[in-house]
Amino acid sequence: MTTIPHDPSDDAALRRFSRTAEIATSDVIRTYSTSFGLATRLLGRRHRQHVRNIYAMVRIADEIVDGVAAEAGLDSAAQSAALASYVEATHRSMRSGYSSDLILHAFARTARECGIGEDLTTPFFESMSADIGGAAGFAAYDADAHAAYVYGSAEVVGLMCLQVFLRDSPRTPEELETLRRGARQLGAAFQNVNFLRDLADDTDRLHRGYLGGTARLTDADRDDWVDTILRQLTDARAAIPLLPKDARAAVRSALALFAALTRRVAKTPAEVLYRRRVRVPDPIKAVLAARAVAVTAMERDR
Repeated sequence: MTTIPHDPSDDAALRRFSRTAEIATSDVIRTYSTSFGLATRLLGRRHRQHVRNIYAMVRIADEIVDGVAAEAGLDSAAQSAALASYVEATHRSMRSGYSSDLILHAFARTARECGIGEDLTTPFFESMSADIGGAAGFAAYDADAHAAYVYGSAEVVGLMCLQVFLRDSPRTPEELETLRRGARQLGAAFQNVNFLRDLADDTDRLHRGYLGGTARLTDADRDDWVDTILRQLTDARAAIPLLPKDARAAVRSALALFAALTRRVAKTPAEVLYRRRVRVPDPIKAVLAARAVAVTAMERDR
C-alpha cells in the first residue's frame, strides 16, 4: 500500500476559515465591550486572540438569555431550546476542533490549545440557563443562588483566561492556588459591580434580583456590596505578579477600571442606581490603561 504524504498546503482552506472565525470573535468584543476590548489590546500577541475567542463564546450565550432571543419572539421554552442547542454545539466543537459556527470554531481551537474543558463550560451554561424565564416572574437570588450563579457566569470565565495565560508557563502548586483564587475573585468582582451598575435593567427589563432578591437595595446594602467587591479586587491584585508578564498589563488595566467603577457606584445613591447606569468615561479608561502598562514595564519577566 502506498501512503500519500500529507501536503501542508491542503490545510489552506482550514487556515482561511479559522482566520475568518477570529475576525468574527474580534468583531463581537469590539461591538459589545469597549472596556474588555481595550484590555485585550494590552495582552501579548500569544494571548490576545484566545481571550477574544472566549469572550465571544460567552457573550453569544449571554445574549440568548438576556433579551435578544425574547425580542426575536422566542418564549421561555424556545429560549431554553436555543441555549441547549448552543451548549451541544459548543461541546461538540471542543471535542472535534471544528464548527460551522464561526464563533464556536474559534473558541474550540482555543479550548483545545489551552486545556479548557467541560468542567469550566458546564457551570457557565448552567448559570446562563438559570436566567431563562425571568420575564414570567421575578427571579430572586438568595445568597446560595447568588454564589452559584457568580461562579458559573464569571469565575469560570476568569479560570478559562488563566488557562490561556499559563499554557506555556508552569507554576508551583502554591502559585497555582493563588492564581486560581485571583482569577475567581476578579471574575466575581466584575460580576458583582455589574450587578450594581445594572440594577435598573436587571430589575425593570429582565425581572431579576441578583443582589437583594425582591427587596430594593438601600444605601447600606450598596455599601456592603462595595466592601465585598473591594475585598475581591484586593485578592485578585495579589495574584497579578504571578502571571506571565505579557498578561499583567491587561489584567491590571481591567482591575483598575472596575475599581474606578466601584468607587463611582459607591458615591451613587441606591435609588439612582435603579434609574441609570454608572460608567467610567473613556479618557479615564485610557489613563488607567497607560498606568497599567507603565507599572508592568518596570517589572521583571516571568
